[in-house]
Amino acid sequence: MSDEESTEYFTLLCDDPSHEVVLVDCGPRETDVILAVRKVTGQSLWCSRDLVRQAPVTLVGGLSAYRAQSAVAVLRRAGAKAKWRQEPEPGDRTAPMT
Repeated sequence: MSDEESTEYFTLLCDDPSHEVVLVDCGPRETDVILAVRKVTGQSLWCSRDLVRQAPVTLVGGLSAYRAQSAVAVLRRAGAKAKWRQEPEPGDRTAPMT
């Protein structure tokens, strides 16, 4: 490809962008949240406990909107504060450059 040629990428309206699940706070029921994180991530209890204690932390990514909402519902039923959001596109800056 020469310097004069460029590639353009488009997102189709029918494409479902990937989403991620973020554990914001564990809340008072840490054990219940650890079990919920294990269910959502498939990690061991040990890894799930470490994730819960590192909150706020992104637990999983690359999910459809429905699966992300379902994972957040599992975490909230366990007493955690969690949210889902659309993953940033590759190359998007998440923090301003100084």
